[in-house]
Amino acid sequence: MTQTIVQRLAEFAASVRAKGLPAELREDAARRVLDVLGNSLAATSERPAAAVGALVREWGGSGRATAIGSGDRLPEPSAALVNGTLAHSLDFDDTHLPSVLHPSASVVPAALAVAEARGCSGAQLLDAIGVGVEITVRLGMAGYDSELGNSVFFERGLHATAICGALGAAVACAMLSEVDEDGIADALGIASSMGSGLLEANRTGGTVKRVHCGWAAHAAVTAAGMARHGITGPPTVLEGRFGLLQAFCGDQTDVDAITRGLGDEWELPGIFFKPYPCNHFTHAGIDAARRLRERGVAVEEIESLELGAPTAVLRTIGEPREDKIRPRSGYHAAFSGPYTVAAGFLGGGGLGVFHDDFTDAAAASPERLALAAKVTCVPDARCDEIFPHQFPAVLRAHLRDGRTLEERVDANRGGAANPLSAEELALKFRLNATRVVSADAADRITELTYGLAGLTDLGELTSLLRA
Repeated sequence: MTQTIVQRLAEFAASVRAKGLPAELREDAARRVLDVLGNSLAATSERPAAAVGALVREWGGSGRATAIGSGDRLPEPSAALVNGTLAHSLDFDDTHLPSVLHPSASVVPAALAVAEARGCSGAQLLDAIGVGVEITVRLGMAGYDSELGNSVFFERGLHATAICGALGAAVACAMLSEVDEDGIADALGIASSMGSGLLEANRTGGTVKRVHCGWAAHAAVTAAGMARHGITGPPTVLEGRFGLLQAFCGDQTDVDAITRGLGDEWELPGIFFKPYPCNHFTHAGIDAARRLRERGVAVEEIESLELGAPTAVLRTIGEPREDKIRPRSGYHAAFSGPYTVAAGFLGGGGLGVFHDDFTDAAAASPERLALAAKVTCVPDARCDEIFPHQFPAVLRAHLRDGRTLEERVDANRGGAANPLSAEELALKFRLNATRVVSADAADRITELTYGLAGLTDLGELTSLLRA
């Protein structure tokens, strides 16, 4: 009989578990781990992390997995919930294009919790993460409509990050749980009933989106555990009449994208790292603002600013205008085109714009709000042609002396066309981590993470993460 997609993915995962990832893919997976750990440590003081941490402590249970940034050892699903929430809380996690989802923030926390609890090696962890991330983004690509030029998930207000992330992470957890190939397929099938997430918080506020990757990681650990204890999933859960793709995307799916070139052509190395802790749609606008500042444009010279962006992203970064020019919080400001342009002119930490630009105090700064109010967001035809293979922008500054200066950014920093250097990635981690741990501890975490392929025990790494 012809294999279903779930069966094909399970076969792929089992094969990688048996053979191991190529060295270069393990190295890339290690970079993903370090990025997630840094983002998570930096987020430990955020309110969603505190709320989720309080909840899981109420749940109780014997602990075998580390909650990052605290002394807590928790049951694996609880640790995954906390750490996934941390990983996505600052919107600093990696992004795959054109699926427009953040794969590592669900996969890494789920896999780390299971690997620690079950005594897995670093190499096993990297192999599981590499496969989980790959499956996550391939599922996201199944929902990408090339004629539409956008993700169908996104068009419908669905958070593909959380939906697809639960499935990819479940495969990673199953690989680490010593279930056979059928068990991996079952974990994927079970998780298909668990992934969810809506994007309305991007538009009008609320903190629930920051929990989406935590819930996906929690679902993944749970699904893999259920599979290990004998719960089964439908083999046609992806392509079936009542399967995930039909339910979420209808007929606008590219089912073949999930398995096309599977095992030979990897999406993993091309996933973008973020230089700025804010919605990825805003990054090119920040870069354009920084370029104008470097050209000598002073804030007091600016009469008005026009931010051109892909039509599809304006719903996130430009609407409703009254909310975007006066964000309700630092986190809400991270999804505002006008505010992030202002931060590009007025900020300067980290890699250009950093966490201090997204505090509640910064978002209420009269100087920043005055500049944000001068920004008008408009659709741009060239940006529409490029999106969503990049998140481009053009920024035009109309100055009081009558001049108009323009900066256009077609390729985002952090991707293959405009990569962050090894030094910039190390700086990002160090600046994130040292909000919580010492510089020496941050350096040791970096050393251990980059050496995961040779670690037989994760104990020292996880002990350092308990901060």
